[in-house]
Amino acid sequence: MSHPHPELSTPAKLKKGGLRVTPFGGLGEVGRNMTLFEYDGRLLIVDCGVLFPEDHQPGIDLILPDWSSISDRLADVEALVLTHGHEDHIGATPYLLRERRDIPLVGSKLTLALLDSKLREHRLRETVHHVVKEGDRLTLGPFDLEFVAVNHSIPDALAVAIRTGAGMVLHTGDFKMDQLPLDGRITDLRAFARLGEEGVDLFLTDSTNAETPGFTPSEKKITPVIDQVFRESSQRIIVACFASHVHRVQQVLDAAYTHERQVAYVGRSMVRNMAIARDLGYLKVPPGVLVDTKDLADLPPERQVLISTGSQGEPMSALSRIAQRNHNFVHIEEGDTVLLASSLIPGNENAVYRVINGLARWGARVVHKGNAMVHVSGHASAGELLYCYNIVKPRNVLPVHGEIRHLLANAELARATGIENVVIAEDGVVVDLVDGVAKIAGKVDCGYVFVDGSSVGDITESDLKDRRILGEEGFISVIVVVDSVSGKVAAGPEIHARGFAEDDSTFDAIKQPIVDALNQAISEGNTDAHQLQQTVRRVVGRWVSNTHRRRPMIIPVVIEA
Repeated sequence: MSHPHPELSTPAKLKKGGLRVTPFGGLGEVGRNMTLFEYDGRLLIVDCGVLFPEDHQPGIDLILPDWSSISDRLADVEALVLTHGHEDHIGATPYLLRERRDIPLVGSKLTLALLDSKLREHRLRETVHHVVKEGDRLTLGPFDLEFVAVNHSIPDALAVAIRTGAGMVLHTGDFKMDQLPLDGRITDLRAFARLGEEGVDLFLTDSTNAETPGFTPSEKKITPVIDQVFRESSQRIIVACFASHVHRVQQVLDAAYTHERQVAYVGRSMVRNMAIARDLGYLKVPPGVLVDTKDLADLPPERQVLISTGSQGEPMSALSRIAQRNHNFVHIEEGDTVLLASSLIPGNENAVYRVINGLARWGARVVHKGNAMVHVSGHASAGELLYCYNIVKPRNVLPVHGEIRHLLANAELARATGIENVVIAEDGVVVDLVDGVAKIAGKVDCGYVFVDGSSVGDITESDLKDRRILGEEGFISVIVVVDSVSGKVAAGPEIHARGFAEDDSTFDAIKQPIVDALNQAISEGNTDAHQLQQTVRRVVGRWVSNTHRRRPMIIPVVIEA
């Protein structure tokens, strides 16, 4: 990834008494959130999440923050604070702990419980945990932390106030101001106001919905829509949502109980997360509602409800396999209702509509955000952000969590309330808070770290470019044997192609030009195999481009015999 600020250089040493803030992810994108705070030689990390790949990143499983600039300073890390349990805030934690296993983890009960299951998958046990809740204060090295309840689309989310000798930072995490939340836990605006009275020197605010006017609707507005879907459905209902959306699952369970249906979970992460939420008391399962998936099949269709993963069209998810009719035991039938109870994450549109079309093809009725109010955002809209700025009255603002357009919109809101110093930064841009003023101090290397199977960080942008070429243009292999004594072409060229042309005779016209070019190169003294291979690549590449208007990957092999 090219850096968006080439004019910036490596930051100078942090001034004594100053606080340095370095975002490693989540600024300029929606995902892989991670922010580093440095004070008095010690480090504190807030969040460590993943970004999910897009279509132009073939074969990639996950994208991690790039913390290589502090890889030699992990011993200085006091703790990793996790604001809530979504993958884009906790998903990269196992990879960080591989490099230093005993980094203390700080978070709410649900957040750390969801993380624990991930750590076990990575065989990371005996990690250091500090379970905190709203109102708690915790001192770690030079960082005095206070935790504040915020409302989000997952229970137990927290904002964190970080007090240091350089001043106080308030990091909202992801939040909104739902005044009628399903669990009764609202964003603690009284704590925000109290911290504002004490003096917030730097306010890091969620920018995801900064372009959206007004206030984000309440989760309770979804309840009657779900109830209507249940009322109108005469056969099986399949609900797809995020595997961490405890509130949405609660609404579905309650509707199933009301309409005398029984529910089964489909998808490993859904089963795991809802079991954790139930065990910890965040999910209240009505009596007799929840059954095993295989037992659900014994019930008549009008009594069945499935809660599934795959609301974003993930290829291997349960819902995608159901849409393709290759799921082990769930087969879509005409008259079934599928409820996609989630937002559409940018970049996933094609995958989601592919699933919707697949379900509709088999006769299912698909209810989604495009035709019904089946989801509300978990992020504060512009009206809520303005409210927060007026309550907190921070001296400096650093918009976080969002694409560049979201950050800029959030910055305009802050300025509209009279805040003069608003800093726009992106991943890798270093911001120093010195003498109460936040300024950009430089940049650090901060690219994408790709996870490809068991490989972490080995795949580069160049590798992805090769994959895209292979996927879009195909490849051509050319094998030529050169006589080491005479220096003449002894055999070949033998040409094969995949994803380009089915008939190898297509390349008959280029075989003689390849031989001529090799003979000329050898006569001029170019006998190195690598140079000869480059000659073949140039000749074939020029011919393919001029004749077929294509740019496939060309793999030349020159063998001396």
